[in-house]
Amino acid sequence: TGTKGSYLPKHLPLLPGNVMNMQFQESRFHKSHHFDFSNDVPVYQAEKPPIGGQFSPETARKLSKTQASKYPVDPDAEKLPAWVAFDRQVLCFHAYFQEAVHEKREEKFRVHKCIIYFYLEDDSVQVIEPKVANSGIPQGTLINRHRVPLPEPDLEGQEYFSADHFNVGKEVTFYSRTFRITDCDEFTRNFLIKLGVKPGAAEPTPEDPYTQCRTTMLSSMRPKRPYERNDTLKQFLDNNRKVLRFYCMWDDSSSVFGDAREMTLHYFLADDTIEIRETIPANSGRDAVPQFLKRQKMPRNFEGLQGPGGRVTEFYTDKDLSIGNVLNIFGRKFVLCDCDDFTKNYYSSKFGIQDFQPIVVRPTQQQATKRHVPPYNGFGSEEDSLGSCVSLVPKPPRKDFNKLMQNDNMVLRFSGRMDTARPIDADRKFIISFFLADDTILVFEPRQRNSGIVGGKFLERMRLKRPGTDEYYKASDLFVGATVEFMRHRFILHDADEYAVSYMEAHPEQFDQSNVGAVAVKLQNALAQDQGMLEQFHAALSNFDQDANGFVPLEVFEKACADARTPLTGHEAKTLSRALDIGDGNATYVEMLKRFGFIREGAGQGDAPGAAAAAASDGAEQAGVPDGQAAAQSEEGVRAASEAADQTA
Repeated sequence: TGTKGSYLPKHLPLLPGNVMNMQFQESRFHKSHHFDFSNDVPVYQAEKPPIGGQFSPETARKLSKTQASKYPVDPDAEKLPAWVAFDRQVLCFHAYFQEAVHEKREEKFRVHKCIIYFYLEDDSVQVIEPKVANSGIPQGTLINRHRVPLPEPDLEGQEYFSADHFNVGKEVTFYSRTFRITDCDEFTRNFLIKLGVKPGAAEPTPEDPYTQCRTTMLSSMRPKRPYERNDTLKQFLDNNRKVLRFYCMWDDSSSVFGDAREMTLHYFLADDTIEIRETIPANSGRDAVPQFLKRQKMPRNFEGLQGPGGRVTEFYTDKDLSIGNVLNIFGRKFVLCDCDDFTKNYYSSKFGIQDFQPIVVRPTQQQATKRHVPPYNGFGSEEDSLGSCVSLVPKPPRKDFNKLMQNDNMVLRFSGRMDTARPIDADRKFIISFFLADDTILVFEPRQRNSGIVGGKFLERMRLKRPGTDEYYKASDLFVGATVEFMRHRFILHDADEYAVSYMEAHPEQFDQSNVGAVAVKLQNALAQDQGMLEQFHAALSNFDQDANGFVPLEVFEKACADARTPLTGHEAKTLSRALDIGDGNATYVEMLKRFGFIREGAGQGDAPGAAAAAASDGAEQAGVPDGQAAAQSEEGVRAASEAADQTA
C-alpha cells in the first residue's frame, strides 16, 4: 500500500524509492515567524508554523475551526479590530426550553423562559433565565459567557457557534439542551438585516401548565380567615419605628389629693402595643418616673383581672384611637385631647379623617420670668462677670484666637489731650493705645517736669464702651480729630504715629478717614459748592508759597484745611496731604486743584481759581457720577498730581 503524500499507485510495496515527498516542488524553505495579523491586529502566534510557513493539514483544519465570525466591511471605512468595532454590541434573543417533569400530577413539563446574549466582539454566548418570585427553582445564569461549541461540526468544519446560527424561529442546542428562539430586540433585528439575513416573525412562548395553575390560585385567594395565623413579621417590617403619639388627660380629682394629670400615649404600629408616659411639670413635687404604664397590649373591655385560665381576645388598635375618645386603661379613664403631626398624617391617609381640633385646652404654661442682668461691678471684664450670672460654675468667655494671632503686637497709638475747661488739665498730654488683637484701650500720661501731676498709667488696658450705648469702641472710632470719652473723661485726638497712619491707609475699607478717594471727593464737592471756602483755601496755601512753585509743607496743607473750615477732619487732611507728598515732606496743591478743575491748565502757580471752578462744579454735579466711581477718579487724580509734581521737582 502507498503512503500519504505519495502520487504512486497504492499497490506498490512500501520500499525505498517507491515513496516521494509531494513538497519536492516547494521553493520556500525559510524559517517561519511568530508574528501575524488577526482581525487586522498584529498578534503573537503561540504555535509556530514549520519550515516554509505552512501548517500540517490537521493543524490548519484545527485553526480554521476556531476562527471568529466574518462580517461584511465597507472597503472605504477605517479598519478596526473586532473588539473595538463591536465593543458593547450584543445580540439579544428571547428563547425557551422545555423540561420534563416526572411523577407530578399538576404538570408534565415545565417551560423555562430564557435570554440568549451573543457578543459580537468574540462570538461568546451567555444564557440567562430571569428569576421568578417564589418559583423554588434555581434561576439566573444558566451558561456563563464563553464560546459554545457546536453539537457537531457544520459543513465548513466550524466547531463553535457564530452569528449565522441564530435567528428567530431557529432551535439551537447548547450542551444537549435545545432552545427555541421566539423573538429578538430591535438592535438584533437590524443587525441581521444588515448581514443579509431575514429575521423571522416573533413567536408566542407556550404557556406553562404549572404557571397557569399558580396564576389561577393567586387570583382566587381571599383574605385570611380569623382562625388563620396573622403575619406579624410583615407588620413589624412595614411599621418598625413608627409610633402614634396622643396627648391625653387623666382626671384623678375624685381621689384624695388627686388632680388632673397630663399624659402622653404612644401606640406602636409594629406590634399594636401601648405605652403611657406622664408629663411632669416643673416644681410639681412628683417624682420623675420613666414610665407610667409599660409597653403592652391594652385590653379593650377591662372588667377586672382575669382568673386562672382567663384569656383576653380584644385589644385596642389604631382605629379605636381618635381625638375625643375615652380609653379604659385598667379602670382609669383617659381622654385623648390632641396628637402630633405624624399621627395626623397617618389618620388622614388611612382613615380619611380631617378634623383634628383639640377638645381640651392644655393648662397655660407660666411665662418664663425675664432675668435682669445685674449692673457691672467693675471687677474683671464685663463678659467674665456676666458668666457668674448665667451658671453656677462660670466659664471664661471665648476669645477670637484667629484675631489674636493675626493682630498680635499690633497697636495704634494716638496723642491727645483732655477736652476740659480746667486750666490745670488743659495742658496734660496723653498717649492712647488701641490694641488690635482684642480691641482694648490703654491710656498713658507721660511725665512732665514741674507740672505738678504724677505721670504714668492713666487708664488700665480694658475694653471700653461708647457712652450711651452697649457697643465697644472699635479701631475705626479712633482717628486724628476724633473726640472719645473714657470713664467720663473726654479726650481729643490730635495726632497719630507713623505706624497707625500707615496701617489705616493700608486698610481703607475699614477706616473711612484714610480712604484717599472718598476724602478727595469730599473736599472737591465742598470747594465746588462754596466759592468763598475755595478762595480762602487757595489764599492760605498761596500766602505760604511765596516762590509760587506749587508746594507747601504737609503741616501747612493740613492747617489750611482747618483754617478754611473745610469739612475734612484732621485725619482726612493728613491722609490727603500724605497722598500729595512728593517725597520731601511737601504737598503739591496746585496740581490737585488743576485735577479738580479749579485752575486752568495754562494758569500760573499764583493765579486764583475763577470761573473754571464753577464750571467744573456744575459739570461734576450734572454728570451724575456714582460716589464709588467719583472716589476712584479723585484718588487717581490725587496720585497723578503727586507723580507730576515729583517729576517736576
